[in-house]
Order: sequence, then C-alpha cells, then structure tokens
Amino acid sequence: MASATYLDDSHCEVIDPPKNEEMLDVTELVGDHTPHSPKPNMMVSGNVHELLECPVCLNAMYPPIHQCSNGHTLCSGCKPRVHNRCPTCRHELGNIRCLALEKVAASLELPCKYQNFGCLGIYPYYCKLKHESQCQYRPYTCPYAGSECTVTGDIQYLVSHLKDDHKVDMHSGSTFNHRYVKSNPHEVENATWMLTVFSCFGQYFCLHFEAFQLGMAPVYIAFLRFMGDDAEAKSYSYSLEVGGNGRKMTWQGVPRSIRDSHRKVRDSYDGLIIQRNMALFFSGADRKELKLRVTGRIWKEQ
Repeated sequence: MASATYLDDSHCEVIDPPKNEEMLDVTELVGDHTPHSPKPNMMVSGNVHELLECPVCLNAMYPPIHQCSNGHTLCSGCKPRVHNRCPTCRHELGNIRCLALEKVAASLELPCKYQNFGCLGIYPYYCKLKHESQCQYRPYTCPYAGSECTVTGDIQYLVSHLKDDHKVDMHSGSTFNHRYVKSNPHEVENATWMLTVFSCFGQYFCLHFEAFQLGMAPVYIAFLRFMGDDAEAKSYSYSLEVGGNGRKMTWQGVPRSIRDSHRKVRDSYDGLIIQRNMALFFSGADRKELKLRVTGRIWKEQ
C-alpha cells in the first residue's frame, strides 16, 4: 500500500523537413519510414554528425537551423533560450537560416538509435525521428505503478528489475487466486496498489490492483498488462472474478501493452471495476476491512 503520483507518457514530436522547390526529392521521402539500404557516400560521418549537433542541447538539429553572422549554428528550440545571442561567439543571431546545412542533412541516411536493441534499419535524416518514436525495438518503461520509476530496457531486463529492485511477486502459470486486504478501506486517496507478474506462454503479464477516485466515488480496479507490444498483446485474453456472500462480478478482456502507461489504462477503466460499497459487501463481516479475493486466468487465442 502506498500513495503514488502518475505521469502520462511523453510523446515524440516529429519535425518535417523544409518544403521548398530545391528539396522536393527530400519531402517525398518523409512519408516513407521503411528501412533503406545505405547509398554510396550517404552514411553520416563523425564530422558531419558534429555539425548537426546543437551546441546548446546537444541534440540533432532539424529545420529551421539558425546561424549567426560568423556561421555558428543552433537549433530553433534553443534560440529563445540564448536570448538571440550566439552561444559560441556571443554575436546577435538575427533570423539567418543555415540552408546549406539543412540540405546536407536532407542527403543523409542514419541508423536507428535503437540498433543496439536489434533495429537494423537505415533511415533518411528527416524520417529518423518519426521512425524512432514508433520503433518496435525501442526500450520499454518500467511498468511498476507504485512509484515514478524511470528505468527503461528490454523485457528480460525489466523482469529482473521488477523482481530485484521493486520486490514484485513473481508467479508461473496462467491462473491466479489473490487476496487483497486493507485495514482502512476508506483511505482511497492513498491509492492502494499492488503488482504481480505472471509468466506463461513464454510471456510476462502484470496484474494490477488499486484504489482510486472515479469522480466522487471511491472504487477499486484490477487489470492485466502485457509485457510486449500491442500487436502481440491482442493474441491473448484474460478473465477476472471477484465475489462473496453468494454474489460475484466477472470481467473478460484483452491485456493492454505496457507501451500504454499504467495511468492511461486505469483512466480508461479498462478492467474490473468494483465500487467500494460492493467491495466491502464482498468482504463480509462488519464491512470495516477490505478482504477481496480476485481469481482469474490468461489464455492464448487460437
């Protein structure tokens, strides 16, 4: 049990290349995000890479690329930060575009920055950002919901991280039977959360259970996330059941990929939602203590 603040996933901004008559051949490439075979003399060298690196933020520069009267360049995002003064020579920047460097960038093809994770594609400079924002090899973010964990990595790394650093319970098998107990169920604002990882079908799944406010009503929610991409997540289904005193509630759905943030899944109500009064009714006794038993199973669609 803990309290947590949740953050939405950040979104990559895709910057289109400059559109003018001299660069029509470049703009035709922007919609094409398939890997290309390297062309002769088109792969970026270390020196050219340095030329395209903004001296302020150290990121790759995209149009409009600005320059001072001495030829020093910086990206458009950093220009306001330096108060219109060149960070290299301190001369006034003005509104000079470095069109030559923009054209050099248009001729380049670069490997995906996730090549160490397995992506072997080569992409035109102006397509690279968009590809990387969608690359299937991009690392995953830690799915732990009880803290603002910023750890990223592949699935095997995150499984070890959850086990060793977050002390998450690990289970093998496609069925589960878990009991959730809270001595003071009225403190919903403290965001009761739990995470259990299941290994089955050669994959890993995260079972989440927590309390949150649905409007003015305190509720509990349980849902499953798949440790992999959305396309593969759709190959599986799961069911959840909770009950007591001769009543029960059931839920059947498709696990969401951990590409979707925990908060995004929770706030879309994509899971088994139990009103607090019903949860206390299921708990029995004097209804002053939460004692919920959640059972379920995971299966692979044929």
